[in-house]
Amino acid sequence: MGSEPTAATTPALEQVGNSRRPLLTAFLVGGGVGVLGGMIGLGGAEFRLPLLIGLFGFVALQAVILNKAMSLVVVATALPARLLGVPFSDVAAQWSVVVNLLAGSLIGAWVGGSWAIRMASRTLYRVLAVLLVLIAAALLVTHLGSFDPLGLAPAVRIPVGVVAGFAIGVVAALMGVAGGELLIPTIVLLFGIDIKIAGSLSLAISLPTMIVAFARYSRSQSFAALRDNSGFVIAMTAGSIAGTVLGGFLLGVVADAVLIPLLGLLLVLSAIKVWSHR
Repeated sequence: MGSEPTAATTPALEQVGNSRRPLLTAFLVGGGVGVLGGMIGLGGAEFRLPLLIGLFGFVALQAVILNKAMSLVVVATALPARLLGVPFSDVAAQWSVVVNLLAGSLIGAWVGGSWAIRMASRTLYRVLAVLLVLIAAALLVTHLGSFDPLGLAPAVRIPVGVVAGFAIGVVAALMGVAGGELLIPTIVLLFGIDIKIAGSLSLAISLPTMIVAFARYSRSQSFAALRDNSGFVIAMTAGSIAGTVLGGFLLGVVADAVLIPLLGLLLVLSAIKVWSHR
């Protein structure tokens, strides 16, 4: 692994401000990402990441940090809305699930952030490409597959939950996403919880996990990209939130059998582009 780029070695495009990244474009692109995510019940950060790199010209670590910041806001706004659809008592009754997965995900978030900061940009691009393919596979399995709880004994399920949480925390930190694509099927498989409640539990786990990763990234030189592009981040985040709400209304308009494979293909194509990014 290489060291993080310094100001002296940072490409010129990394240091440009909002003038090269129009705010209206950021809002519209964020809205499109939000609609895609909302239509499948997710925040859409996995679709936003390759756009930050390929369309807006951020280098890998900056894109991850900006994606993490936007994901944090989107999840924070989605959690209260989610609780309106799923009673708080149903979510609170599963507090042990949240604690179990958080025991691993908080550590994983810190470790994943540390790895991202230390990786050479070329290595990070390729890691992100592989993870985009992983998310595409998880998307297909979660929405089109059928799976039953594993029925593990508590003595086995608890350590498995910690390990699974750790892995999800690492992936979420490396990509700057909430990790719901991985958390929801994990909760269903390990704990046998209804998928609607699992969606709310995933948000409760994602929020503190993202805060830990965000704190780790705040120690990086690349964190300055958040300040230097604050207007861009606000515009894209606003678009993402609006798009997520709109996508929620469109939920079910396009059959999952059509929508999910298309979104999976989009992630795979994005992965190929990110892998070869210079």
